[in-house]
Amino acid sequence: MSDQTIKLIAAGVLLLHGLGHGGALGALAWIRLRPGAPTGAWHAARSWLVPTLTADTATTLASAFWILSLVGFVIAAMSFWGVVVPGGVWRPLAVASAFVSIAGITCFFGTWPMFNTIAALGVNVAVLAAVLWLHWPSEAILAS
Repeated sequence: MSDQTIKLIAAGVLLLHGLGHGGALGALAWIRLRPGAPTGAWHAARSWLVPTLTADTATTLASAFWILSLVGFVIAAMSFWGVVVPGGVWRPLAVASAFVSIAGITCFFGTWPMFNTIAALGVNVAVLAAVLWLHWPSEAILAS
């Protein structure tokens, strides 16, 4: 696989994962604006960690997690590709965004469809493993 293909895939994963958090925001907005409307397996935000949160507070808190993750991953993708922000910013942004996303998923575990939860956790863990443990991608790939 060429270095350019690897860069495209890595930037695409960061971008799509960030935009996926926008889907969670959309679900929260839909549930708030259309109570009682069918949502599939999506439910109003509620935290098992702090079950006494009101629905509005839980939604606001969950939205903050998803907004931070969305913005962080999108900027990390743009930085990775060298668009708009310096290229070296992507690693700390991707790591921070993955931790924020994991924290949000943990706080609100069981609220959203299990497939989405597992997929998001999988991408977050892959980002953390690639960046922190494997120090991937190499500077040679990034320079190409």
